[in-house]
Amino acid sequence: MDDFSNYLKKSFEFKQKREERQKELSKDRLLSAAKKKVQTTMIGSLSTVEKYFGFLWDVENPTPEQNQLKDFFEDLRSEILDRGNTQIRNLENEFLNYEVTWKKYNINLPFVDKGD
Repeated sequence: MDDFSNYLKKSFEFKQKREERQKELSKDRLLSAAKKKVQTTMIGSLSTVEKYFGFLWDVENPTPEQNQLKDFFEDLRSEILDRGNTQIRNLENEFLNYEVTWKKYNINLPFVDKGD
């Protein structure tokens, strides 16, 4: 009887460890996805600014004014990236307060008993 009790105890402990590991993996997965979305927003915003205003400073022989505009853009770029990275760190800290469980895809197939 002790063997069975030990087996049940070990089985229960294994199940708990597996669930805890799954929760950690779920949290890491969600955090990674959220960080990627923040980074994509930052880089996309910078790309859009450069797309529409880059012609002002992106020339072969820039004037002093164009050099100044490029410097402004570089400052803008640094501020956007710094703020975005700060928000990513804030997001990481916020995730410490939560338990996350990933809902995997489940398919329930109907079973019809034809009754032989």
